[in-house]
Amino acid sequence: MKKKSENLNVKILSKRESLKKIIAVSIFLVLGISVSAQIKIYVETDLEGVSGVYKFEQTRTKDTPLNIQACEYFMEDLAAVVRGLRDGGATEIIIVDGHGSQVMIPHLMEPGAKYVTGKPKTLGEGWRLDRTFSGLVMFGYHAMMGTPDGVLCHTQDSKAENRYWYNGVESGELVQGVSRAGLEGVPLIMVTGDVATCREAVRFFGNEIVTVATKQGISREAAVLYPFEETRKALYEGAKKAILVIPQCKPYTLQLPVKCKMEYLDLKTESPNPERITKEWVSIDGKNLLAP
Repeated sequence: MKKKSENLNVKILSKRESLKKIIAVSIFLVLGISVSAQIKIYVETDLEGVSGVYKFEQTRTKDTPLNIQACEYFMEDLAAVVRGLRDGGATEIIIVDGHGSQVMIPHLMEPGAKYVTGKPKTLGEGWRLDRTFSGLVMFGYHAMMGTPDGVLCHTQDSKAENRYWYNGVESGELVQGVSRAGLEGVPLIMVTGDVATCREAVRFFGNEIVTVATKQGISREAAVLYPFEETRKALYEGAKKAILVIPQCKPYTLQLPVKCKMEYLDLKTESPNPERITKEWVSIDGKNLLAP
């Protein structure tokens, strides 16, 4: 009797999986996506935009109790995204640890993806973003420096308060990362972070992309936090949807040549009022956006 019951459960599960596949295939056909095509997704990650993170003590110094806890929040948010991408139809997922002090915790890695961490990350090792990828996900990101309601907002260096302009438009790390993908012909399909980050993403990249807000900023180190159960459900559903919007999303590129400007505080001196340095340069190919 027990064996018959187990066989029945297996048949039911098999039918459910078959139904899921039929539905997925139907959606892809309607959207014009080849069913046989490989759907490779590249995930660039940061720490400031994940659930429960709202102060620099959680992000700046590696392996403190607060940082370790924040890294756990990161891994749990990321697991929800991986599950969503896989259930949405992704056939391969490459995840790159983009936070300065590195974040990934190996024993918390969700199956179904490849995780790249550590420094330096040399090019040409099979994980670099290239034209074989179907879409880019910017996970756990933050708004650009100077955003009033941007939780932990900064652009590259939070202490030196870096600011960047490209062709006269102030831009943050989202534009810097997405424009690199655009040079490879890879479209942005999803952004996760606080409300200000999602707003910035839509402003630059349009309404076609999927955005998932993990919290709402009050100031640079204050936020309205959302319960983890709610954010992770939203991250999962958003990631599933992100696969479906691939045909609507176009690669983002800056007009070449790019006129670049950078401002930052000179922290090499011990002055209580450090000098603000300005540098300007032109990027012919759109690659050297961070420094001349």
